[in-house]
Amino acid sequence: MARKPRTMSGRRTYFTYILSNKNRRLYIGMTNDLNSRIGEHQTGKRGFAASYKMTRLVYYETFAGPNAALERERTLKKWRREKKIKLIESVNPMWDELVVQEEGGISRPADSK
Repeated sequence: MARKPRTMSGRRTYFTYILSNKNRRLYIGMTNDLNSRIGEHQTGKRGFAASYKMTRLVYYETFAGPNAALERERTLKKWRREKKIKLIESVNPMWDELVVQEEGGISRPADSK
């Protein structure tokens, strides 16, 4: 079982993330285990993300605590679609699927290496 990422202080790392599908519909979420959560989205059978086949991780941010990650999730959900797209494209202009590595590390798009 992979260990959950921790910050320098030993605290758990939290993530706010954006998923997309082939039609670029967006889903925003928050978790403390991005590997597991993405897997749940990819194998899920119920809910918004499953209904629209939201399986592509296209953006994420890391936080040292749950409150900051949750607040960022709430903020992003209030944004207009155009602003969310600009945010994604600022770090992932081709909307490549971000790779979540088994050892808990996360890399930027596999295509950009």
